[in-house]
Amino acid sequence: MQQYIVRRAFLNVLVIFMVITLVFLALRVTPGDFVLQQAASQIPGHSLQEAKDIRRHDLGLDKPVLKQYWEFMSGLFQGDLGDSFVSRQPVMLEMKDRLATSIELAILQIIVAVAVAVPIGIISAIRQDTWLDYILRLFAIFWLAVPSFFVGVLLLYSLARWAHWSPPITNYKGFFEDPLVNMQAMFLPALAGGLAIGAIIMRFLRSQMLEVLRQDYVRTAWAKGLRERVVVLRHALKNALIPVLTVISLLLATVVSSNVVLESLFQLPGIGFYVVNAIQQYDYPVVQGVVLVVAAGLVFVNLLVDMAYAWLDPRIRYA
Repeated sequence: MQQYIVRRAFLNVLVIFMVITLVFLALRVTPGDFVLQQAASQIPGHSLQEAKDIRRHDLGLDKPVLKQYWEFMSGLFQGDLGDSFVSRQPVMLEMKDRLATSIELAILQIIVAVAVAVPIGIISAIRQDTWLDYILRLFAIFWLAVPSFFVGVLLLYSLARWAHWSPPITNYKGFFEDPLVNMQAMFLPALAGGLAIGAIIMRFLRSQMLEVLRQDYVRTAWAKGLRERVVVLRHALKNALIPVLTVISLLLATVVSSNVVLESLFQLPGIGFYVVNAIQQYDYPVVQGVVLVVAAGLVFVNLLVDMAYAWLDPRIRYA
């Protein structure tokens, strides 16, 4: 087990290194430049080319790409993600102020998804090919087909028109600062994103439950006269959740990417809203820092899921 964890940790570090290297190079070959937007307006009295050269020197962009990469990686090992081109503040400091919002939204979406998907997936499996199963599968297909940002817009419009209520977009508060206002702001984006994720989990859980329910040990449990609840929850569900955990971990990438749109739509001061503004302004250090943190988070979650397999299924052993 320890050797397995060490090997996976080493591979995860290699993955993060490759991701940040590709992002570093991609941002420097894409069209557009922060200097082009800022040079002339910030340094009056100089020609455009002179202003661009001054700004590039100030930001360190006139150095060779390999030297820029070396300085970035050196700072990274010291916990420094660089300074934002726009605010000239450390990226790590700015991300700390926004990371809590994105993490809270992602957790709420997963909670909504699991709360919806698990009971629906179980009921749909044990009532296979009944009218209830058809209705629940139709429900899942509907939320799969509708994008989460459209659901968010629809919820905003419906509540504003019929209930005369809208979330406190311009008065956002942190959870520990004002839990009531925070939940009002988080409710709609968590619901919009959670329903889409829950539909995927529900369909996958249903197929896994159907496969497990046909296994010999489940048939033996039925033959012993055990109650349906005991057979389903104790014997079938635990084994059916093993591949579902992998799907949930992979869906975290979808949560992060979709939250970029949802955070912009609901004006939530999270990482997604932060990186959208950074991309529009060609703020390289911010984009690099966000990608690195997101990649590290996803890799860490996948490692935890692999470790959880041994708890869910004692037959799994790591060489």
